[in-house]
Amino acid sequence: MAEHQADVVILGGGSGGYAAALRAAELNKSVILVEKDKVGGTCLHRGCIPTKALLHAGEVADLARESEQFGVQASLNGIDMAGVNTYKDGVVTRLYRGLQGLIKSRNITVVEGEGRLVGPRTVAVGNDSFTGTDLILASGSYSRTLPGLTIDGERVLASEHALELDRVPGSVIVLGGGVIGCEFASIWKSFGSEVTIVEALPHLVPLEDEASSKLLERAFRRRKINFKLNARFESVEHTSSGVRVLLEGGEALEAELLLVAVGRGPTSDGLGYEEYGVQLDRGFVVVDEFCRTSAPGVRAVGDLLPTLQLAHLGFQEGILVAEHIAGVPVVPIDYAGVPRITYSDPEVASVGLTEAQAAERLGADKITTLTYDLGGNGKSQILKTQGAVKLVAEKDGPVLGVHMVGARVGELVAEAQLIYNWEAVPIEVAALIHPHPTQSEAIGEAHLALAGKPLHVHS
Repeated sequence: MAEHQADVVILGGGSGGYAAALRAAELNKSVILVEKDKVGGTCLHRGCIPTKALLHAGEVADLARESEQFGVQASLNGIDMAGVNTYKDGVVTRLYRGLQGLIKSRNITVVEGEGRLVGPRTVAVGNDSFTGTDLILASGSYSRTLPGLTIDGERVLASEHALELDRVPGSVIVLGGGVIGCEFASIWKSFGSEVTIVEALPHLVPLEDEASSKLLERAFRRRKINFKLNARFESVEHTSSGVRVLLEGGEALEAELLLVAVGRGPTSDGLGYEEYGVQLDRGFVVVDEFCRTSAPGVRAVGDLLPTLQLAHLGFQEGILVAEHIAGVPVVPIDYAGVPRITYSDPEVASVGLTEAQAAERLGADKITTLTYDLGGNGKSQILKTQGAVKLVAEKDGPVLGVHMVGARVGELVAEAQLIYNWEAVPIEVAALIHPHPTQSEAIGEAHLALAGKPLHVHS
């Protein structure tokens, strides 16, 4: 077995892994990056990027379909999935080439192949071993399923199969009403499919503030996206035309396809983690605030951790770990301060605590909330979108959470995270001038109102 050494060895080239590699190389560390597929991982190739390309194609279809309300004569002749996939794949390819160029420019050694731990800080790939002074685990995640539910990639799909469909299905059942499920439901409805979401919990996007969930549910009803809440899956069987899904209680649903969108699990099984002292909990790697595992010199980032599975969080964890290894002072991540977006139509975006979380932490009598309806926002009226900005704040204290629903509100959450992470109080945000007409004014108007200075707000 040929042996290789480096300052930092990274197992996994997804968002967290390659961010750690790039930053470590900037800090003059020699880096070996092991990746069994393509650098960029799930996000670039099978997740964030291709999904958002499909969502944008769906938005274009909806604009064509609804153009008359803007005084534009247009028609939608159909969805050419070959053309849609060419557009989607083109976006991914361009970004992938750019990432490859970045990695090459930093003199990072990329090892293609499946790796596993064979020593405390050693990864084996085929007949080669790679040992680092420090080791970073970034092996990512996989699409979960439920006991007894087999994903076949033909009629019962995971998200990676859904991204490669060569046709628009006539009907789809989406099992799971979280981020992935709601995004694909939105895509397929825009493309013309009949969609039914089955969610076991009381609301769609159940990790969001309840008010945001209810606004999304109302919007989905207007779009004629069907959903069943408090509904538990029991079994699925193939029919002559697709699938039949049986729910607890006996209700049966039929469709051409079933998408299983019940979350993602950590890819840690069979990689030698526990054998070399890395503590796991339900497959997730246990770490401290600096992403250090229980094994000396071994850190972990990204979807391996029992935190939010978000690419931008993986980036930040990768940067934090690389800097900590290099002796650069770092500040632990406040995970409540990480922006969260569901890119459906309408979008759901948030940062900070929900009202329920804030009430549990401080007491219901110590917090206050305010909801600003996008009906008073000029740009939202131009876009013909509905929704709201909801603020959660400590009484006479800082803003604890910002929760938004509406078209394009994902673009507003960057300001919202500054408000939360800098512990701004409403009067400070109210003093900031938001350009008119923009949707960003909704954030300003909400803070004006919470500071006792409402402008375009009906009492």
